[in-house]
Amino acid sequence: MSRIVLASNNPRKLVELRRTFESTGTPVEVVGLSEVSDAPAPAETGTTFVENALIKARAAARDTGLPALADDSGLEVDALNRMPGIRSARWSGPQATDERNLRLLLEQTFDLAPERRRGRFVCAMAFIDPDGTEITKVATMEGRVISEARGANGFGYDPMFVPDAQPGNLTSAEMTAEDKDAISHRGQAVRAIVPAVVAHLEGH
Repeated sequence: MSRIVLASNNPRKLVELRRTFESTGTPVEVVGLSEVSDAPAPAETGTTFVENALIKARAAARDTGLPALADDSGLEVDALNRMPGIRSARWSGPQATDERNLRLLLEQTFDLAPERRRGRFVCAMAFIDPDGTEITKVATMEGRVISEARGANGFGYDPMFVPDAQPGNLTSAEMTAEDKDAISHRGQAVRAIVPAVVAHLEGH
């Protein structure tokens, strides 16, 4: 059985990735980074989601000797010059929390007209094999930012984002996990990269 390390300690990401690999029927064991390494996280110095995902995946592959998968994701608001973008997790400063980031988003967008509220969640997935193979995939979830926070099912900016790809006016934080996974940027990126990773592993 092949082993892959996920360059994250987020349990939700680990469960999602394991579930997606299992659906392919390929014998792949996905382990969390903390299970195989205690190396510090690398500095995310990239200028794009793809660059930051590659930085994390390369570090995990180097530190563990295992093929590694990493993601980098965030929210882009067109009217804010696509901010917070790659700074999404840290947008409100060194002590950033989801609540502080949401408050800042509300302050930055409260007076925007409806037609200027367009944005998207972006997710870049990167796979690195110690043999030098690199695979990247990028997916987006288009939608709009609203002027209030609604829902308790999501995290990050989910309570202020209404995806286009659902019939109602629900925010990402008001959707069920299953419905969100079906259309989310991360769900799409994971489903896009897994077949490419499986093909690479089976070729060895």
